[in-house]
Parts: sequence; structure tokens; C-alpha cells
Amino acid sequence: MGSVCIEIIEGNPHLRSLLGWHLQQLDYRVFQAASIYQAREAFLTHQPTLVVLDADLPDSDGIEFCRWLHRQQQPLILMLSARSNEADIVTGLKAGADDYLSKPFGMQEFLARVEALVRRKRTPVAPAYLDYGALQIDLIQRRVRFKGEFMDLTPQEFSLLYVLAQAAGMPLSRSELLRRAWPDAIDNPRTIDTHVLSLRKKVELDPRQPSLIQTIRNVGYRFNIEMLNTNVSQNQHISQSTAKLTQNQQPKNQFTAQHSTISSGR
Repeated sequence: MGSVCIEIIEGNPHLRSLLGWHLQQLDYRVFQAASIYQAREAFLTHQPTLVVLDADLPDSDGIEFCRWLHRQQQPLILMLSARSNEADIVTGLKAGADDYLSKPFGMQEFLARVEALVRRKRTPVAPAYLDYGALQIDLIQRRVRFKGEFMDLTPQEFSLLYVLAQAAGMPLSRSELLRRAWPDAIDNPRTIDTHVLSLRKKVELDPRQPSLIQTIRNVGYRFNIEMLNTNVSQNQHISQSTAKLTQNQQPKNQFTAQHSTISSGR
């Protein structure tokens, strides 16, 4: 947890030190502030993942500072307060706090809430759609569109293509592909070769000389993202060149038409 930075903003020096000590025992990086001025400086300097904020600071309004924090890069905020009625809790949460803990509280409960918030930050939301230009992967409907056409893939081929594309050009071994694409399967890693061959027949211009799903000797396979990007750039360049050519031809065509009209008049 050493990469997780926590800022404690607490007016009570004894409580502030106690909370900081316990968090450091769990390998969190901790910075402490006793006032809003110190808190703002520490936040801008260290960019903490989580801010433990005392709502009842003596020198300023903790609720207003919570709103300021929320407008920044939206760090996680655990608000501490001696006020425990429903209206105060609702006010704190609406100000931007992710959790609210009323004083007095037990240390184990405090640490559990911190851990839950940090875990929430570390759990990214899975994307529903991946777009690689010429290749789009719909993870909800498990469909793939390649160069404008939907592909007819088996479930195994879809999973394999998704894992290869998600690796963003990094080579993956057969064992790693098998583990990521079919985590519950008990199979020989060499079966990956069979599925790759089948997939190449559907996505490669020449499956015998593959350029999209490349074989990396003594490693496994990689997905050639660069080729997709190159194709997109080339297509854009061709479209732009065609448009310019069309524009350049228009005056000539107009001149020809006018010349024909004059000739007809004669």
C-alpha cells in the first residue's frame, strides 16, 4: 500500500497523530495538516488518493473545503465529525464526501472504512466497448466489427481476439493467452495455435502471411495495433487526396462546359 497517499486534516493533534500512526503501520504514505491553509498546500503538493477531513475545523468550514476538494481531481474523501444527526451526514455527503464517520469511533472501524475506499479506487470500471479504429469490440453483446463489417466469431475466437487486442501490442505466451482467454479451461497451450489459425482466416488478408496477429518466435503471439492505426491514417490521407483531386477537377470541368456552350453558340 506504499503507493497510496493519505492526507489527514484534523484539528485535534492527538487524534491526528493517532490516525496517522495506525495508517503508517499499514504502509500508507501519510501527510498531516492542522488547518485549511496547510491542508490546501499539502493537497496540491502530494495529490493524495484519500483525504481524511475533519468537518469541524477551528479555522474554517470543513464542508466548504470538502466542496473545494471535490472540484479538484476528485480524491476520495472520508469526513469525520462530532455531528451525527441525519441532516449533517446528508450535508457532508452532498458536499462531496464518499463516506462519513461520526465521532467518537473505533480505530478498527476507521481503518476498515479507509481500506474499503482505497479498494474502490483500485477497482476500475470495466469498459463496455473497445475502439481500435478499424476494429471495434463490443464487450456487452460480444460482437466484433472489422473494417465496417461484423465478424462471425466463435466464443473462443472472440475471447482470444479481445485478450490479444487488450494487450496493446505486447506479446503474450500461449500459456498466458490460455489463462486470460479461458481461465476455467484445462487444456494444452498448443490449442491456442488452432484458434489463432482459425481467427487469422477471418481477419487477415493473407492468413499464410499474417500481419495483424503476429507470431513472436519463442514467445507466442502479439496483436499488431500499429497496423490498424496505419490503415486509418492511410485511409484518411486517401480521402483527403481524393477530395483535393475532386476540387481541382471542378474548375476544369466548368471551363469545359462553358467552352462547349460557347462553341454551340457559334
